[in-house]
Amino acid sequence: LDLLSFSMSCLVSVIGFGARAPPKVLELLSSLCKDESTKAEIKPYGSQAIQASLSSPPYRVLQPHSNAAVSSLDDSSQETKSFDIVVFCLPTTADYLKPWTSGFLGSRAARRMCAPSSASLVLCYDPKADAFAGDVAASGVAESFRSAAGRRPYNGAALLSLSSLDVAAASQLSSGAKPATVIVVGGGGREHALCVALAASPLVGRVIAAPGNGGTAVEGGKVSNAGGEHAGRQDNAAVLELVELHGADMVVVGPEQPLVDGLVDELREAKPQVRAFGPTKAAATLEASKAFTKDFLKHCGIRTAAYENFTAVDEALEYVRSLPEGRRVVVKASGLAAGKGVLLPETREEAEAAVKEIMSDKTFGSAGDTCVIEQFMTGPEASCLCFCDGKTAKLMPAAQDHKRALDGDRGLNTGGMGAYAPAPCVTPDMQAEIEEMCQKTVTEMARRGTPYVGVLYAGIMCTPDGPSMLEYNCRFGDPETQVVLPLLETDLYEVFVACCDQTLSDVDVRFKDGVAAATVVCAAQGYPEKYPKGMSITGIPAANSVSGVKVYHAGTKLSNEETVTSGGRVLAVTGLASGLKAAVKTAYSGVSKIDFVDKATQASKLHHRTDIAHRAIGKKLRLGVMGSTRGTALAPVLEAIASGELNAEVVAVVSNRSAAPILEKGRALGPTVVSKFVSSKGLSRAEYDAECTSVLVAAGAEMVILVGYMRILSAEFCRFWENKCINVHPSLLPKHGGLMDLEVHQAVIDAKEAESGCTIHMVTEEVDGGAVVVQKKVEVSPDDTAETLKAKVQKQEGLAYIEAIAKFTKSSISYADAGVDIVAGANLVEMIKPACKRTRRPGCDADLGGFGSLFDLSAAGYAGDDVVIVGATDGVGTKLRIAQGAKIHSGVGIDLVAMCVNDLIVTGAEPLFFLDYYATGKLDVEEAAEVVKGIAEGCAQANCGLVGGETAEMPSMYAPGDYDLGGFAVGAVRKPNILPANVKAGDVLIGVSSSGIHSNGFSLVRKLLAKEGLDWNDVAPWGEGGETVAENLLTPTKIYVRALMPLVKKGLLNGSAHITGGGLLENLNRSLTDETDAEVSFHPPLTPVFKWMQQASGLPDEEMLKTFNCGVGFVLIVDADKAQEALEVLKEGGEAGFLMGQLVKGTGDKRVVVKCTLG
Repeated sequence: LDLLSFSMSCLVSVIGFGARAPPKVLELLSSLCKDESTKAEIKPYGSQAIQASLSSPPYRVLQPHSNAAVSSLDDSSQETKSFDIVVFCLPTTADYLKPWTSGFLGSRAARRMCAPSSASLVLCYDPKADAFAGDVAASGVAESFRSAAGRRPYNGAALLSLSSLDVAAASQLSSGAKPATVIVVGGGGREHALCVALAASPLVGRVIAAPGNGGTAVEGGKVSNAGGEHAGRQDNAAVLELVELHGADMVVVGPEQPLVDGLVDELREAKPQVRAFGPTKAAATLEASKAFTKDFLKHCGIRTAAYENFTAVDEALEYVRSLPEGRRVVVKASGLAAGKGVLLPETREEAEAAVKEIMSDKTFGSAGDTCVIEQFMTGPEASCLCFCDGKTAKLMPAAQDHKRALDGDRGLNTGGMGAYAPAPCVTPDMQAEIEEMCQKTVTEMARRGTPYVGVLYAGIMCTPDGPSMLEYNCRFGDPETQVVLPLLETDLYEVFVACCDQTLSDVDVRFKDGVAAATVVCAAQGYPEKYPKGMSITGIPAANSVSGVKVYHAGTKLSNEETVTSGGRVLAVTGLASGLKAAVKTAYSGVSKIDFVDKATQASKLHHRTDIAHRAIGKKLRLGVMGSTRGTALAPVLEAIASGELNAEVVAVVSNRSAAPILEKGRALGPTVVSKFVSSKGLSRAEYDAECTSVLVAAGAEMVILVGYMRILSAEFCRFWENKCINVHPSLLPKHGGLMDLEVHQAVIDAKEAESGCTIHMVTEEVDGGAVVVQKKVEVSPDDTAETLKAKVQKQEGLAYIEAIAKFTKSSISYADAGVDIVAGANLVEMIKPACKRTRRPGCDADLGGFGSLFDLSAAGYAGDDVVIVGATDGVGTKLRIAQGAKIHSGVGIDLVAMCVNDLIVTGAEPLFFLDYYATGKLDVEEAAEVVKGIAEGCAQANCGLVGGETAEMPSMYAPGDYDLGGFAVGAVRKPNILPANVKAGDVLIGVSSSGIHSNGFSLVRKLLAKEGLDWNDVAPWGEGGETVAENLLTPTKIYVRALMPLVKKGLLNGSAHITGGGLLENLNRSLTDETDAEVSFHPPLTPVFKWMQQASGLPDEEMLKTFNCGVGFVLIVDADKAQEALEVLKEGGEAGFLMGQLVKGTGDKRVVVKCTLG
């Protein structure tokens, strides 16, 4: 059939958009999601901006958080076979020609989906034209998708676009133009990383490092060092000569000094046809003069620390002395000082000394001719690098580096001992703000006639007031380059070309999705002070062979064909992985292979830090808060955060009420905390939740807490924030789930519960149905009202939130953190072993703790081929509620065994062994042991072995104090003895009394008790001797094995019925034949408990007999001439049976007719 069914959602794959989120594409995706016939599910591949943009106004479409790696589009993947609609962004750079990029794999997937046999529809978006291939109207795509005829024009247009892409690529590669030759100026780890990234471009034929290092010398492939008379040189004259010698097409300047020395200016004048990537001398003033930059930032309105510039030492000292006591400042040499001209005094005296060191002592030479003194700021620092083309700035993922030489950020300052990216401290909102700062800078520089081309390195301090500019550098950072460039997916050479040609806005600068990078610098011992050189380096090939590792060289050189150390920072070992922790682990795996060996002593002289990325790995958990009221429970959380008790921070507070006091709590936290009212006017629930999510995500929220939030959340919200959103409920869930506010507390009081409390639970589509995270209990007093109980519970809610959030802040989560106590489980096993040993019988030894239990049928007397195994399973039902409420647990174990083994007797089987299942929210060893000892007692009464069981602690399923039981009994019978057998008219019915209500009908019992206002601890109005209600009702179910098995073995039974749920009327008929009915002519008088139940309920006799056992626990069917013998055998077994009636010729309905009343 040509038409497609839309009973399931349509899967729309969005491929290769990177950081782009074009409105035309968003409009299309939004319409597909909101179209009831498609109900599209969006799955981005290499399109990290799509989902966030879709959730924002005006689209407000929330999809489960997902941005799959483009590698899953490989031919070997089954994933693409399920695509319904493909939206593919045509690549703008040569990364289309590189395997494992979104351009390469996406185009291949799109071609497959365009095949005539495919049921997919393919749409190609051209970012340069801002249009889809073909005539695409958002409203018509869903309709066109339904038929092959509708899909054909779109797929044809897509194939034409893909073919045009091939033609352009072929022209690019075979036009006769030689592959580009690129000269990279510099010799550090940064330059090695640049050479490797440039060499990966299919448009580059050769990369020459000038001067390069030992790594670029042996990198191989397209990479080599400048040789001959230019070896070891990077002065302007040498670079110009190399350009002429090799016919270079591009020069990339790595270090700042050649830029400040005007290398780019000389290249543009002498070789205007050669692209020079880097700023001119005038533009490089942004790094060359901190004083210039501070004035520039102030002019542009870019946030930076308050400052003063000084050229006279006396004026600088006078300024320092005028500062209020305790005011910290930062003292900087304005000029270039190899990254060391920033001093951080802690006292006024130290600040004066810093001024003198810079301006009088000239520690940093002429760089200290001008001194900048600025306000000391606090917060994490981030390195934010931008590609710039003189008009446009495009920000790369933020990185963070480690300047100090020793672990714990101790020791002397260095050029950098490691770095990682992306830096978690920079949220999406901050990323956008920092990019705007850089864009302002590029715009102003162009206005001043000094357009900035190259990389602009913004040193950012993430302050409580927002990101603040520390300084600008006019080049790539080191070691930041070694973590940022490996994440770049877009062809680096084409990005550089676009920067030089002022066409950067046309290029989609994409970075790898879901990938993090970390680099560890391996330094010579003694760095940054005196250190040895010329040491042998071992293990580099082994390190590079580790999956995800690349070793970049810095202070190395080739000496007699051997790579040796030549500087302080020798290597940067970079690891890539799917998360930061994994990336760090990968990098250190590479480091472990490497050593620096002193040739004279053969001693190891390698130093590296062991805690790279410790700040990010141990970072604060970012919380988004949603609330509608005062947010009382939030106050203790904020106090715990402020005191350091919680390693978390609130980054956003969102409310559906404009005047909600909880918004003021958010505003009081400072300007970096987003506090926003989101109006729901005119929006569906899903649209409203999408807009709220867009606010939370932009603020960097990793987890959402609901505090007095008075809206039902959409399914889309619950799926997006699955396992990352918690709420509080004012009861011990699952009790009273679905109720709200005072009605919860009134329900607790009406149920006469001894305790209540609050539950922190995961938010799911099922209201109050998510996994339990934390519960806090309070006692319910006899004089409590709903209002007073609410006040008690509310005091616990903030504490419960703190405990719950703390569980999510841990770097590792144990079974105990999940609420499961393995030690308690082991203690329980030891505690119940003696009780289980009491149940030993032939065939089993009843030991616990193995994977399974063995039973020898022959030893139990059941050898032979005619043996049939019989199984029975049951529980105790809501009788457990009474046991848990009254804290009387010993009898329910006997109930569990009775409900199973009594069923076995009906088949004629002898119970042989028993297994139990005990499930609870929180394991109380003493309580559980009491239950299991009861089970053992029941097994002893039934003469069956307790051979094993399962204790399951499941905090997400049961509230603390709650448990449930399951029992499994196995017996055996020989085939000739299987019952019922020979049941016929004329057989006599013999009743055997019950011990009470047994284990059925307790849902009604509990309602009747509530109706009559009776508590568990009240004296039972039907009882004698002062028994409480609970004590009487918890009388264990009678076990009939020892009384009835002799009748079975003597062949006196034709059949029997265990009177359980459904009473006499719905259990006795199960042992009748189609030819028989039962007539009950006598029923013993109701015992006091059943009389009270009938009076309280008003049930007629027939309903009583359908609900309760009414004093008869078992009914036996025997031949009339054996009835007396059966009664005597019963008496010998301790039971006094009584005649109840007989079987008569049946009507075919297996009826049970009662011809007497319940006296």
